[in-house]
Amino acid sequence: MGCIQIREKKREQQKQYVKVLELLRSSPSSHKSLKIDLQYQNIIGDQGASDLYSALANCTNLQNLTLDLFGNQIGVSGVSSLGFVLANFTNLSNLTLYLRENQIGNQGTSDLGSALAKCTNLSNLALYLSFNSIYDEGVSSLCSALKNCTNLSNLTLDLSSNKIGGSGGALGSALTNCNNLTSLTLDISFNSICDKGVSSLWSALANYTNLSNLMLNLTFVQIGDQGVSDLSSALTNCTNLSNLRLNLGSNKIGASGVSALGSALANCTNLSNLTLDLNGNQIDATVATGLGSALANCTNLSNLTLDLSQNMLVGQGYYYYEKQQQLKVKSKCIKSKTLVAIKIKFK
Repeated sequence: MGCIQIREKKREQQKQYVKVLELLRSSPSSHKSLKIDLQYQNIIGDQGASDLYSALANCTNLQNLTLDLFGNQIGVSGVSSLGFVLANFTNLSNLTLYLRENQIGNQGTSDLGSALAKCTNLSNLALYLSFNSIYDEGVSSLCSALKNCTNLSNLTLDLSSNKIGGSGGALGSALTNCNNLTSLTLDISFNSICDKGVSSLWSALANYTNLSNLMLNLTFVQIGDQGVSDLSSALTNCTNLSNLRLNLGSNKIGASGVSALGSALANCTNLSNLTLDLNGNQIDATVATGLGSALANCTNLSNLTLDLSQNMLVGQGYYYYEKQQQLKVKSKCIKSKTLVAIKIKFK
């Protein structure tokens, strides 16, 4: 029965793939906006991807493209063919590529970057490249290309769960040219970036005076107090931020890092929505209370979500917050008169 179901599923996937090709080949010049969803169609691979791109290449008037090829065993040649096609879309302003869980590697990432460098009219770009065995070399090549995308106003870059070490510097160098950004989502979680690797990234962030929406996922990247202090310094310049999400869980952040972060957030006077994940660090009750006091100074804050789970009380050898300390932290936060919704996780 299981084998029959698998065969049926593959037939349906094949039919869907053929329909997409037929659509692209019918009046290709009439297509200005396309959304193609072929995620987890394991029948595709490099050859199938190449056929798809050949059909897509005739859609020369495309302005908006969303292409979902999540989990399709696409390798270097497949993504290189995609890059060749993208480079010819001179009118493209909005591009979303889901390429998670493929086999792109450094060379594929570099080729993709070379293509994006020619898409100079892009204003909105989202790249999802997690789980692709990308190392520092691939990230550096991609970031060199992004320097040319100077018209970007919204950028999403997901490089999580790759093999990245110190390439935060390359990211910072690339993003320095994107001075028109109003929204940035950057996910480099589950890499080995460390404090030194992210320092130049924060230097670039400090230049984003127009930024109103920022999401940074730095979960499990081995940063500590210095890295968070550098981030905090950058945030003080982002005075127009209204929506901020910081995922800093499972790192080595302690008292000085949290203190610097609290002071920086207090200066973000336009902040209305804040999600702050500090689970699994080295934060004690006193530090958490100080953070609460700092957040109370965010005078326009209306929605706060704070995760302090899996941190330690001073003198305790296990992970929990006593009820008294929990109430203390929460009471500090709710002194902000503008808060409408508050959610704090301690365990």
